[in-house]
Amino acid sequence: MIAEVGHFALILAFCVALAQAGAQLYGAWRGRGDLMALAPGAALAQAFLIAVAFGALTWAYVVSDFSVQNVHENSHSLKPMLYKVSGVWGNHEGSLLLWVLILALFGLGVAFLGGGLPLTLRSRVLGVQGLIAAGFLAFTLFTSNPFVRLDPAPPDGLDLNPLLQDPGLAFHPPFLYLGYVGFSMTFSFAVAALLEGRVDAAWARWVRPWTLAAWTSLTLGIAMGSWWAYYELGWGGWWFWDPVENASFMPWLAGTALLHSAAVTEKRGALKSWTVLLAIVAFSLSLLGAFLVRSGVLTSVHAFATDPTRGVFILLLLTVAVGGSLALYAWRAPTFKADGFFAPISREGALVLNNLFLVTACFTVLVGTLYPLLLDAVGGGTVSVGPPYFEATFLPLMAPLLLALAAGPLMSWRRADLKGVLSRLKFAGALAVAVSALAWWRAGGGSPLPALGIGLAVWVAAGVFLELAGRVQLLRVAPARSWRRARSLPRAAWGMSLAHLGLAAFVAGVTASSAWQTEAIRAMRPGDSQELAGYTVVFQGAGTVQGPNYEAERGTFRILDGDREIATMEPEKRRYVVQAMDTTEAAIHTTLMADLYAVLGDRNADGAWTVRLYHNPLVPWIWGGCLMMAFGGLAGLGDRRPRLAVPARGGAVAPAASQSA
Repeated sequence: MIAEVGHFALILAFCVALAQAGAQLYGAWRGRGDLMALAPGAALAQAFLIAVAFGALTWAYVVSDFSVQNVHENSHSLKPMLYKVSGVWGNHEGSLLLWVLILALFGLGVAFLGGGLPLTLRSRVLGVQGLIAAGFLAFTLFTSNPFVRLDPAPPDGLDLNPLLQDPGLAFHPPFLYLGYVGFSMTFSFAVAALLEGRVDAAWARWVRPWTLAAWTSLTLGIAMGSWWAYYELGWGGWWFWDPVENASFMPWLAGTALLHSAAVTEKRGALKSWTVLLAIVAFSLSLLGAFLVRSGVLTSVHAFATDPTRGVFILLLLTVAVGGSLALYAWRAPTFKADGFFAPISREGALVLNNLFLVTACFTVLVGTLYPLLLDAVGGGTVSVGPPYFEATFLPLMAPLLLALAAGPLMSWRRADLKGVLSRLKFAGALAVAVSALAWWRAGGGSPLPALGIGLAVWVAAGVFLELAGRVQLLRVAPARSWRRARSLPRAAWGMSLAHLGLAAFVAGVTASSAWQTEAIRAMRPGDSQELAGYTVVFQGAGTVQGPNYEAERGTFRILDGDREIATMEPEKRRYVVQAMDTTEAAIHTTLMADLYAVLGDRNADGAWTVRLYHNPLVPWIWGGCLMMAFGGLAGLGDRRPRLAVPARGGAVAPAASQSA
């Protein structure tokens, strides 16, 4: 009965979404205040109904109701409770239900937190959001119903993919969807602005918190997925340019560009059309990612569906959303006139350069991701586009971006003194060169490129500290006054600095772990030892352990630094009985400067075990950098200025918009 309640709630939610879209868009067009006033109630009803449906499916998983086909195919009675719950979104139907729930919650947020928005703008935003919700609810109901019954009910389930039975994968999808779906709000604001014919500083300030919320969530979601791949798959790496990894990275790049572009629109009234276009592109890339994992065009551990008929439906959604919004953009965008002008050497110019590199990088990832799929679709054969392509096209774009990143925040708006900025950066440049030389010497020579990557990270970090020092007038006024100035800095300023510092740590971690990883692969018997990056790894042997729904061989390794034991590592090779599938559980010993990483392989006929050992320098800085970037985003979200000091709306309104007001 609970499943039927959930199904019925989804049907009602679909009807409410259609009513919300129609009432809000028509009300804004005709100036009907009575219809526009229905927005909070409609958003609340839609969110409540979808929450009921999501709760019903979750309950079916918790109690192991195998009469529900979705539960039967993705759960098992022996599975730990955490993975029973995470199994709700560990499949296509359930993940789609989570998607529409988050979509409804974002709409609810605008309905109840957007009291400062003009009534017509809020109505158009919620109207567009209602259309998006209706599309995905239709997708759920007509092609991906999570409440289909089985009669008779099977005695047990088929279990969730063992690779997904991990804490990292329990939390990775919700954060990823908060990012994906969060960009639907920036998309709705963009389409609403196009319908009104007005983009100004007020619009940019309203859209910034939603962009920042989506970007922060997507940062955390990508980081969690990358961390899961690092320790769960046993490959010793953290990113492999998998098409589905790229599908989440492209909206992140577009969202990063949008954050910086919106700052120019807010501060200077420039880049209006470009900011609107980026808002459309960011969500369009999110939809593209949804298409890739749900259409059957990819075979990946990340992919949800293999049914191409579902792909046709979501491709239709993608075509309508992207095609319709771009057609509206082509019609309306020429009417947006910049309010201010700026010199190429200015903060605005630096942010434009930032956008140029980010969008170009996003395009290179898009080409590398879609080219093999398109070539195969037209009968051109199967090709693989892997790390060599992305390293040759993506990385060269990042170097000049990082060079500009340290200088941009030091520039003034409208016109800047480049000579003065470079003079302030002399210390950062000298430090970067010194650290690069030291890194190259410590690496024993070889290619200078990794050392230059470390130097770029130092350059960015030093630029952050110089910018903060200038804000608080460090060493130019009394320390107490500098402290007061630091405390009075807006949270958004601290957030920007923390995010840029996190990027510097991330770049250092990526460079060091990619260039200077040490690897040892060999067969080991109990008592054997292996030297690795100055440590001695001693294999103690392996034994069988029993898990809740798996059996495992667990190895034991002692890590010695000279004669001192610093850690014991216990990697596992698991066998999940229900799905008859083996997985690898790497053991990782983390320090501030590196990871020691051990993987237990197969047992050979002579009793030896195949063992893979890695020393990954600075790889913890990757995760630390991602967390710093996310905390920077949260700090920006905590800034009250966008809520308390919204600039007055200005600029001409297009004729159609003035008639609909």
